[in-house]
Amino acid sequence: MFTVSEAAAREILSAAARSQAEGLALRVAARLEVDGSIAYGMGFDEAREEDEATEQCGLQVLVGAPSRPLLAEVQLDYVEVEPGRFDFVFAPATAGGEPAPATAGDEPAAAKGCGSGGCSRCGG
Repeated sequence: MFTVSEAAAREILSAAARSQAEGLALRVAARLEVDGSIAYGMGFDEAREEDEATEQCGLQVLVGAPSRPLLAEVQLDYVEVEPGRFDFVFAPATAGGEPAPATAGDEPAAAKGCGSGGCSRCGG
C-alpha cells in the first residue's frame, strides 16, 4: 500500500492552504519510463470512480488504477535532501511503513521534476 509520512502530509496540507486547494485530495501517480525508471507525480485533485482513496495523517490520498502496482510499497516523505533544502521523495517502504534507509552514496529517490509538489504530466 502507498503511504505518506507525517512530515509529507504536514507539508502538503500547508501547501493546500497556501494555494487555496483546501478540501481537495492529493493524487499520486507513477509510470514506468522507457529506461526502466519510474516517474512520479502528484497534485491536488478530486476523486474519480476508479481511484483507491485513503486518509493518511489527515490527508485524503488518491491513487488511480494504472499507478497502483508501481506505488504498492512506496512511501512519500518530505526530507532534507541537502543542508537547508527540503524536498519530497518517493522511497520503498520497509516492513514498518517507513522509507528504507539510504546507504552511503545513494541519492534520494526524488521524483523527476516533481519536487514542487504539483505535477500534471503523469495523469494518474
